[in-house]
Amino acid sequence: MDYIKNPQMIETESFNIIQGIIEQEFPNYFFSCPKEEKIIKRVIHTSADFDYLKNLVFTNDVIATLEDFFLAGNGTIFTDTTMALSGINKRILDKLTIRYECYIAVPEVAEQAKAKGMTRSMAGIERAATIDGPKLFVIGNAPTAIFKLLELVERKDLETIAVIGAPVGFVGAEESKEALFESDVPAIVARGRKGGSNVAAAIINALLYQLVEREN
Repeated sequence: MDYIKNPQMIETESFNIIQGIIEQEFPNYFFSCPKEEKIIKRVIHTSADFDYLKNLVFTNDVIATLEDFFLAGNGTIFTDTTMALSGINKRILDKLTIRYECYIAVPEVAEQAKAKGMTRSMAGIERAATIDGPKLFVIGNAPTAIFKLLELVERKDLETIAVIGAPVGFVGAEESKEALFESDVPAIVARGRKGGSNVAAAIINALLYQLVEREN
């Protein structure tokens, strides 16, 4: 059987197929700008789900805010799952001197969650709020993390430069993302029930790859 073996060629062909499907099945669809186009297409590449053409939205000049965050090189990304963190290209983050953390498996966070009767993701957000420096939150699994984050932002107990909001599921997922979408926090939001840690990571990677391309 003849098939493509080169990983770069596989990815290139995948994006060619994605573009062809968009042209055939969504002929009236237009991307708002090339930067959003690359992010949306990478999420489709990750999920094989063209609903993200309408579900993935960008608020409050979020792309420019995120580019400034990455290029400044003194901030921290906080994820709600180890899966989201593992999917992000840390080689580029290290090059940009961006730190990254996930507190979901930290024993003290688990103890705090149990003591307060909250999810570990919520306790992780509270811990992140105590860390100095610019913060970017990448949420792909836990709606409670978004609710807690917005609660702390409203109380002025947390400052975040932006949020990637892509929890997947049926309990609170859609509602938490709508609350984020309607907030003043710059955000990339996967509206509705769909999402996931892989989607959240893909969004970050799409941004990082564009910055690398710009430098080259």
